[in-house]
Amino acid sequence: MSDLWAEQRAERRRTAEPLAVRMRPRTLEEFAGQDHLLAPGKLLRRMLDADRLTSVVFTGPPGTGKTTLAEVIAAHTGATFERANAADVGVREARAIIAAAVRRLEEGGGRTIFFLDEIHRFARNQQDVLLRAVEHGHLTLIGATTENPYFALNSALVSRSTIFRFEPLDEAAVVTLLERAIADPRGFGDRVVSVDDDALALWARLSDGDARRALSGLEVAVLSQAAAGAEVVHIDLASAAESMQQKALVYDGTGDEHFDVISAFIKSMRGGDPDATVYWLARMLEAGEDPRFIARRMAILASEDIGNADPQALSVAAAAWDLTERIGRPECQHTLAQAAIYLACAPKSNASARAIWDATAAVRDARTITVPRHLQSPHPREIDAAAAYVNPHEDPTGAAEQTYLGVDHTFYRPTKSGFEDLIRRRLEEGNVSEGRQSGEQVSDE
Repeated sequence: MSDLWAEQRAERRRTAEPLAVRMRPRTLEEFAGQDHLLAPGKLLRRMLDADRLTSVVFTGPPGTGKTTLAEVIAAHTGATFERANAADVGVREARAIIAAAVRRLEEGGGRTIFFLDEIHRFARNQQDVLLRAVEHGHLTLIGATTENPYFALNSALVSRSTIFRFEPLDEAAVVTLLERAIADPRGFGDRVVSVDDDALALWARLSDGDARRALSGLEVAVLSQAAAGAEVVHIDLASAAESMQQKALVYDGTGDEHFDVISAFIKSMRGGDPDATVYWLARMLEAGEDPRFIARRMAILASEDIGNADPQALSVAAAAWDLTERIGRPECQHTLAQAAIYLACAPKSNASARAIWDATAAVRDARTITVPRHLQSPHPREIDAAAAYVNPHEDPTGAAEQTYLGVDHTFYRPTKSGFEDLIRRRLEEGNVSEGRQSGEQVSDE
């Protein structure tokens, strides 16, 4: 009788589980997507087929199958399988699992596989505990993370693990999962459910490769109609759209996606592509990125990558930053878009940035340059030094022939891009400063 009650309790737990949990693949054959990892002959597939998994890290966006694959491994491996979430355990629990794994080895009980979900939540000192166990072969570690493991994990732990990147599922794979959930008794196979093809396609597109989100959309659509008393559930495009009202954006605001998208935004402006620029801008704003952060990065680009090729770019970026502060969401998107497109289309030059980089290197690494006497602040007893200085305004050319550095060292090398070409020609004609080429060669000693 107790076994019957236990089975009933287990069945109630299963029916209360979300559809995405109930429909997790039980075998590699049921696994959708990740063919680059799991197709016959691929490294990970060979390791799993031979049940000879070494320590690995699964990395990739949410809903791509990292935890699911770990569960498949748990069901089929001959090793003892331990699982934990790094958000719920600490060093003490990890050490207990490691100690049990060591005893198991010593007593002939075989290998232990330890699956640690969200491994990036472990601090570096906590990861060191795992490192020693992996190093000595006390257990096989499977770490799962949505972060870049090369940044989020201890480098020594990464070097002792094989990194496998999970990619977002393509739309065909998502549709396959949805169709399986409709037909499978673990899903809605015990109901009469029909879904239009365009509804399936919509879920596949809006999920953005996240199987969990697509299945959640199906579940909401089916259960909402069933709750209204419908014996036959039919889901059309409108019902599907209502059940998943906004596209899933992979963007956590602080992790890899945050830095990847802002990097794409900056590089698109630098590369002169206004369409890519405004797309990445919209991607950040839709995901809730702080518009002030975006404006600050635009101001940096205006000086670093445009500079004197279009001096107005800095004013545009500064005005956009100021107005973003004043206007706020959502209207500041118009200001940011206008400024970002201007910056993308502006002529480019990093000559000013290179000038300050080179000058800084000279200050740090080369011999310190003494201020030429005629540029020094005049002292009462050194009238001759003051007299040696020629005010450019008093020179007929407006550019007195005198040195301002004392050594021959060029930091600013203007390009032929935009307005900077005019600056370049002025310098070549000697109308800015005859003295920038005067003096002796700088020494690094």
